[in-house]
Amino acid sequence: MKKSLQNWLIIFLSTAVFWLGLLPYPHAIGAENPDKVLHYISRLSFGVKPGQLQEVQNSGIENYLQAQLNPESITESPILQQRLGQLDSLKKTPLDLLKFFQKYDFNRQSNNGRNLSEAEKQELRRKRGKFRFTVGEQAQKAHLLQSLLSERQLQEVMVDFWFNHFNVVFNKKVIPFWIADYENDIRTQALGNFRDLLGVTAHHPAMLVYLDNDLNVAPNKKRKGVLKGINENYARELMELHTLGVDGGYTQQDVITLAKILTGWGVDRKGGLGDENNFRFFRQRHDYSDKVFLGQTIPGTGIEEGEKALDILASHPETAKFISYKLAQYFVADEPPASLVNRLASKFQSTNGNIKTVLDTLFHSPEFNDPKYYETKFTNPYQYLVATLRASNIKNPNFKRLKGMLAQLSMPIYGCATPDGYQNTQEAWLNPEGMLKRVSFANAIAFGALIDKKPVNARQLRATLGNQFSPNTKNAIAKSPARLHSSLILGSPEMMKR
Repeated sequence: MKKSLQNWLIIFLSTAVFWLGLLPYPHAIGAENPDKVLHYISRLSFGVKPGQLQEVQNSGIENYLQAQLNPESITESPILQQRLGQLDSLKKTPLDLLKFFQKYDFNRQSNNGRNLSEAEKQELRRKRGKFRFTVGEQAQKAHLLQSLLSERQLQEVMVDFWFNHFNVVFNKKVIPFWIADYENDIRTQALGNFRDLLGVTAHHPAMLVYLDNDLNVAPNKKRKGVLKGINENYARELMELHTLGVDGGYTQQDVITLAKILTGWGVDRKGGLGDENNFRFFRQRHDYSDKVFLGQTIPGTGIEEGEKALDILASHPETAKFISYKLAQYFVADEPPASLVNRLASKFQSTNGNIKTVLDTLFHSPEFNDPKYYETKFTNPYQYLVATLRASNIKNPNFKRLKGMLAQLSMPIYGCATPDGYQNTQEAWLNPEGMLKRVSFANAIAFGALIDKKPVNARQLRATLGNQFSPNTKNAIAKSPARLHSSLILGSPEMMKR
């Protein structure tokens, strides 16, 4: 117990330099110097893995970048495909999962006309809860595995970025049965066209259920025999969070109008009446009045109104600015340079929202390549833990323990309850309590807490990271016992930044 406390204190004191506000150590400037290579890998992926630093140095940054921008050119990891294949719920459609879940609902079944006993009802509740939990847990595991093992790292980074942008929380209503499918649909458009991506999320049951658009009915229309009305939740977030931004120039009347436009956009829970994702347009619930949205007249024609509204939002200049700001903030700095944001917004508009082209512009920009922005982005808990796993070559972590770590760091997978998603700034995550937990987890991971108690090899870890540490970190490692070197590296300021 005494030795454990001593170990923890050594690790904490060695990382205290982070709190002193010391400037990052100077970086060498060169075409393919290790610092620049590490900068690209850390921003375009969830962290460097063994051998990757040398590999990218040999092949060149541009080759690495273009391959990541074109994920279809990269052969996917066989280990990842094998692991995903072991998750049974991913092989079933969301509707199949939902129907199986409904079999456990004693309010829906008559059990051959016999009333169920209280014990039988309790057993059904237990089975419902267990099934729902299993489906949600397998979706979470798939998300983690793809972040950890995929060779198409930039695509997975963008899946994480876009999921957070179009956030849904997985424990609401029947969303667990749709969440893996929702993420996979985002994956297909993560480097594609923004309008297509917006359409994917707008039609998906996970989003429509999360933001209550399945309850959005024209005034004086009945749903399930009950008089309902306009629900503005999704319409508001569609403009404030997904497209224009809170300062995008829309009015409360625009929110009401968009909500009317989206009346009838709902979920086919029975199958056969909706599309392949079980989206269904309920004609009888729609408001067919003519509308004026963001200054443009939209005749009351039905589902076409919603598609027109999405066209308007996707092509709006404020959307270009808002998305460009978020991308620059994610990949460059918490307060991104206005010059970069403006350049990205211009490219966004000139290419009709081509995400790949916008990212290509970002990664070739002087701002992204300026050494003053190296190691300036503080990782969120998910990025930090996945980076430690990749650097430590842990390919099959104890998922239950890892989930517990994420929960303690206030970032469970799919667990952000608010529609704005998890924040992407140092201010949101850098605090004394969070740092103490990170240091504690770094120590635990280094001593094998996530993989059969096998300690992480410090020499291999140092080689993986190219020994690119500040003099303060190197000095702390040199003065500490060898058994603590892995802990110090994983708990270092450099590991907590990208």
